[in-house]
Order: sequence, then structure tokens, then C-alpha cells
Amino acid sequence: MAQGIQLDQSKFCCSICLDLLKDPVTIPCGHSYCMNCIKYHLDEEDHRRTYSCPQCRQTFTPRPAVVKNNILAFVVEELKKTTLQAAPADHCYAGSEDVACDVCTGRKLKAFKSCLQCLASYCEEHLQPHYDVPPLMKHKLVEATAKLQENICFRHQEVMKMFCRTDQRCICYLCSKDDHKGHNKVSAAAERTERQRELWMTRRKIQQRIRDREKDVKLFQQEEDSINHSAENALRNTEKTFNELIRIIQIRDSDVKEKIKSRQKTEVGRFKMVREKVEEEIAELKRKDAELEQLSHTEDHTHFLLNYPPLARLSEKDTLSVKVRRLQYFEKVTVALSEARDKLQEVFGEEYAKISVTMMRLTTHGANNNNDSHDSRD
Repeated sequence: MAQGIQLDQSKFCCSICLDLLKDPVTIPCGHSYCMNCIKYHLDEEDHRRTYSCPQCRQTFTPRPAVVKNNILAFVVEELKKTTLQAAPADHCYAGSEDVACDVCTGRKLKAFKSCLQCLASYCEEHLQPHYDVPPLMKHKLVEATAKLQENICFRHQEVMKMFCRTDQRCICYLCSKDDHKGHNKVSAAAERTERQRELWMTRRKIQQRIRDREKDVKLFQQEEDSINHSAENALRNTEKTFNELIRIIQIRDSDVKEKIKSRQKTEVGRFKMVREKVEEEIAELKRKDAELEQLSHTEDHTHFLLNYPPLARLSEKDTLSVKVRRLQYFEKVTVALSEARDKLQEVFGEEYAKISVTMMRLTTHGANNNNDSHDSRD
């Protein structure tokens, strides 16, 4: 059973002194305290004639009776024994950062508790009288600390057991009768109880804000996921749309190129045929010219006169008349394509402007939603 209790010692601590219960007693609301702690607290409230539980704030009239809790006292004693036997002696020597026992001589053991009345720290062995000797049992024990002097009034060298609410500082009994006379004063334990309650309320607010902010983080994460998903879809659709546009343009490009090549082939073929006929006529004319030149050098008059007329005769049907004009077809295609390009750029420009306005509105709307969310939380 002792090992089970040791796992959760905080449940057996007094909510006033925050130390392990000493002479545990219970008041009518069911909460338990050290006998001296609750008596001191009730004494402080005698002038009000209304008493309250430091933990649940339930009020009592008249002063509530305190009843010793025998079962709880037994459990606490078992817990003390278990704690004293928890660590072997070889592992209890004080290190450089530990609080050393003020009673040990030679190699000092690690202090287990500090006494606010004795202003000393004790190891498990030297602390035992505070559990066994009645006068020492009334002393205030806290976790071992090297800051015991912080509890001592530098003027009167007395333990500061009171708190001045007027000046918001810890004071000793002599200070309360001197510099703080007439001020609003309570016991340090009572002020700690009140501040403990405020601390609990502050923690509740902080924890609630943490929960609210965690919800915000979750919502923001969902929004981020939604934005990423929407953007990915938009990117896929954008790529698909532009690929379709590119494919349409490529089809039209191929079609126009095919028509240009077909017209090119037709026109080139027609002029090639004409060119070849003209070249044949040139060859025939060169042949006649050569024969005429040869005839011009003959000395036989009869031969000249007989052969000249046939050679000099040029038949009109043999002469091919060709009219060549500059073809404007391909230039017109270029102009038409330039006009189509300009119109396409104009359409794309208008549509891109619409897309940009839409994106700007989405961005502004998202920023406003985030600001509204923060304002509602704050």
C-alpha cells in the first residue's frame, strides 16, 4: 500500500502550507488540513464571525469543529516511513547543487526538509525529531531550500509569517506592530490561500485560451489544407485548359501550314511547267540563231537565198506569252495570322484581368476573415 501512496504524494499535502499533512484534521465540508494550519486560518477569521474553507470557500457559522482524521494520519505516517527508506544512504550525499543538512558533520547528507522556525535544513535522520518531539512537531516544514534567509526579516531577524496587503509585502510580527500599524494585514498562509485561488482562476483562463487557440490552429490548418487542395485543382485545371488551347493552336498551325504547302506546291508546279516550256523555246531559238549565224557567213548566194526564209520565219504559236505577277497569297496569310494573334492576345488580356481581380478578391476576403477571427477571440 505504501508504494501505491508514494506514487501520488501531492494528494496528501495540505493546501495551506503545501507540505505533507501533519496531524491531519477534517472540517465539515470534507477537506483536510494540518491541525495548526487550519486553526491559524480560522483564528485569522475570528473577527468576521464567518468562517470559510480555504479550498472550496464554503462558509460556516459558527466556527466549524475540526476532527482528527485517524485513517489519513495513518496513511501519512506510512508515507513518511516509505519516503525515509526510499533512497539508500550511499545515494543521499549532498551534491554541489543540493541543499546540505545543517546538522551532519563530515560529509553532509542531502537535506530532505527545511524548518522555517529553526531556520535549518535536515536530512531524513536529523529531521525525525520534528516528527516525534511535540514542540518540534508544531514547526513549519517545507521542501529543502537554500533560500531560508528570504523568510527572515532583515530588520528584526524574525520569520516573516504575515503579509501586508496595503504595502504588498511579507512582514514579521514586529513589523506589523511598527511600520505597518493600521495596515490591512493577514497571515502569509491566508494570503497564499487567496493568491492560490487567484492562481487557479488565472490558470483556468490560460488553459481556456490555450484550448481556444488550439481550436484556431486546427481551423487554420483546415483552411490551409482547403487552400492547398483548391490551388492544386486550379493548377491542374489551368494546365489542362492551356494544354487544350495549345493543342487547338497546334491543330490550326498544322492546318494552315498544310494549306500553305499545298498552295505552294500548286503554284510552283504551274510555274515550273511554264518555265520548262519557256526554256524549250529558248533552246529552239538559240538553235535557229546558230543556224542563221552560220548562214550569214556562207559565200554561196543561192544557198543563202534558199535557206534563209525558213530559218527567219517565227511562228506565233511557237512563242509562249507569259505574264508574271507578284503573288500576294502568302503575305495575306501572314497578315491574317497577325490579326488573329492580336485578337487572341486581347481576349487573353481581358480574361487574365478577370482572373487577377478574382484572385485579389479571394486574398482580401481571406485576410478579412482571419482578422475577424482574431477580433472575435480577443
